[in-house]
Amino acid sequence: MTKKGNKIKDSKDILSSIKRIAYQVYETNLDEEYLVIVGIGKRGGLFSEMLGQAIGSISNIKLNYVNLSINKKTPYSNIQSNIPLEKFKHLSIVIVDDVLNTGSTLIHAVSYFLQIPVKRIKTVVMVNRNHKNFPIKADFKGISLSTSVNEHITVNLKGENSGIYLS
Repeated sequence: MTKKGNKIKDSKDILSSIKRIAYQVYETNLDEEYLVIVGIGKRGGLFSEMLGQAIGSISNIKLNYVNLSINKKTPYSNIQSNIPLEKFKHLSIVIVDDVLNTGSTLIHAVSYFLQIPVKRIKTVVMVNRNHKNFPIKADFKGISLSTSVNEHITVNLKGENSGIYLS
């Protein structure tokens, strides 16, 4: 992907944020033997893998990775997981996405897991835009940006143009 807009964070800054978030997630889950890390879509999935690697480098928590597919236009319909929902009963869950904009995707992801009894759910985003329409927050975030609704955030976690861009 080509560079778009003003670079807010470069790859070094992103890796630093991921490491900091990993410590925060670990501190919140010190007593856990297992932790479910849920990536929303492709970008959330890549972010969850990077976060999981960072958590694995500082702890002995066994990580279970899950990919969650949510249609961003109609998030209330047909949420799909690559692992059956029943496998997450009584576990701690960390839901990961790249950008928190209106909160629609994140709140629907949380509601999906609330169909079963879970120990705790925490949310992680790389960018919190502060345009929420739903009562949800990111427990851990890489950066908070106060942007206009007309501006666009692009998060590239890998590659030559990795960084966070505002356009």
